[in-house]
Amino acid sequence: MASTFPFSAIVGQEDMILAIQIVAVDPSVGGVLVLGDRGTGKSTAVRGLADLLPPLKVVANCPYGCEPAKTAGVCDQCSAASQGKPKVETRPVPVVDLPLGASEDRVVGALDLEKALSQGVKSFAPGLLAQANRGFLYIDEVNLLEDHLVDLLIDVAASGENLVEREGLSVRHPARFVLVGSGNPEEGELRPQLLDRFGLSVEVKTPQALDLRVEVVRRRDAFERDPQAFRQKWEAANEAQRKKIVAARKRLPNLDLDDEMLHLCAALCQRLGTDGLRAELTLMRSLRALAALNGKHKVTRLDLQRVAPLVLRHRLRRNPLDDTGSDARVQRALQEVVGS
Repeated sequence: MASTFPFSAIVGQEDMILAIQIVAVDPSVGGVLVLGDRGTGKSTAVRGLADLLPPLKVVANCPYGCEPAKTAGVCDQCSAASQGKPKVETRPVPVVDLPLGASEDRVVGALDLEKALSQGVKSFAPGLLAQANRGFLYIDEVNLLEDHLVDLLIDVAASGENLVEREGLSVRHPARFVLVGSGNPEEGELRPQLLDRFGLSVEVKTPQALDLRVEVVRRRDAFERDPQAFRQKWEAANEAQRKKIVAARKRLPNLDLDDEMLHLCAALCQRLGTDGLRAELTLMRSLRALAALNGKHKVTRLDLQRVAPLVLRHRLRRNPLDDTGSDARVQRALQEVVGS
């Protein structure tokens, strides 16, 4: 198995690193969309996500990794066994790749042909959505994903369940995952329905500072020469980051936004003309996660100024009379609503 580049060793790209940490603290924020130039560490950062996450407690032998303490929102197997005390095991948080060329059967699951042919038994073979339950589903070049898979992902992301009815099978199982996508906007745009499913959006660019470019190349070269030694060198930093996220998760339930901050969030979204109320909800959750990550007990205006571009830049309507970029429009609205 190939080693992943340590998350803590990534240089620069502060917005991308922050967005990934926010969804690690609070998956209900939604997901992360990372758009930008090739070779800027998009997939490296996402694949290093597993470094940040403590292992999950799951029901032993459950193909979906159901949570032992819950009786609702679990698979039929775990629901039937919920009267007793299930055997518990730990697993790493799944970070599952969805290849662009994956078939629908590979994604949603299908009849287990091996059992059907050898034993004459109709059995369900779980797909990628089952593997990603309680974890992260990563799609590289997400803007090139085929339309029928986009429709499928939108439905499952909205319901948190995957329903498979084919070949005489009828299976419903939990599929609650955080969607993480990366891509190059020059190669095509995302459909608005899928774009809206991402809680945060990040734009990454090739670093221009000479010292930063040199450091990126130096670290990548050291990793490729000896991945194990490089990971050992950064293990302490990764462990510190992991503890920070665990502490933030514990702090999160005690954080809330006061009425003034809620009004600022609503006024900002209204000023930018975002559709629906998902922007406000995502902004609220992201602010709490950011404050928890920074060890705060209260959300401040500085938090709003930091996180608003990540939440709102991909939710703006196109204005033919305003050719400024989305970041500039968000910053202008922040200045008008929040002030300096």
